[in-house]
Amino acid sequence: MNKKRIGLVIKNDDKAEKKARELENRLGKQCVVIDVQHSKSRDIPQDLLCMIVLGGDGTFLSAARFIENRDIPLMGVKFGEVGFLAETTEESLSEAVTSMLEGKYLIQKRSRLDIKVIRGNEQIIDVDVLNDAVINKSALSRLASCAVYLDSTYLTTYRADGLIVATPTGSTAYSLAAGGPVVHPAVPSIILTPICPFTLTNRPLIIPDSTKVEIRLEGSPEDMILTLDGQEGFEMDPGDKIFIKKSRNDIKMISFEEQSYFKVLKTRLKWSGGRS
Repeated sequence: MNKKRIGLVIKNDDKAEKKARELENRLGKQCVVIDVQHSKSRDIPQDLLCMIVLGGDGTFLSAARFIENRDIPLMGVKFGEVGFLAETTEESLSEAVTSMLEGKYLIQKRSRLDIKVIRGNEQIIDVDVLNDAVINKSALSRLASCAVYLDSTYLTTYRADGLIVATPTGSTAYSLAAGGPVVHPAVPSIILTPICPFTLTNRPLIIPDSTKVEIRLEGSPEDMILTLDGQEGFEMDPGDKIFIKKSRNDIKMISFEEQSYFKVLKTRLKWSGGRS
């Protein structure tokens, strides 16, 4: 058995907490519970083999943000209703942990986006996101106007309820609900998805992940909110500039099957069509 310890991130859920206790009993001192809500990245033990995330996609996203740029693989265990980030089910957790401890697993890299916000001459936000950054109005009565520049070249101004900038991993989250495409995580891309655009010709756009995106808020951007991974919200001011590019820090996800993404996708979107 590997001497490195295994971190546990646990959703506030009875089933998840029960499974966590079973794992603690099995692994003993090799197991350490990590509170991502009240701890800092610097508090992470140096000897972690990985972190097992017991919960839904929200818990996984919290864990991904918590580790920041640390090289710690994450293994998602599904306890939520709909999840794309957790490959392992609670029923197969024991077998998965055995395989992991024996080194019988794969590492899948997922790209993140580096989000920076400049206000005046000051950088007020510098965060990596695994899923998406969303700009929208807190008051739904008015449209948001987002001028988008790609590698400093003006593209268009989206007049819409909002704009989603997503990774391939985030293509199955809010972007999908807003009519965006499903993009395989191995496709090096960034997705721009307007939310209910005023101009029907403003369609979702897939661009290379080498592209640097700049978004300027136009018109009267009162009550504009920037939401990161659906969990952190920031009020925008007129004149704020949002800069988005591919992060240097990927997330490593533990997998046990080569084509696990398609299996999860078919299961979550109910694409089986009667076939297994």
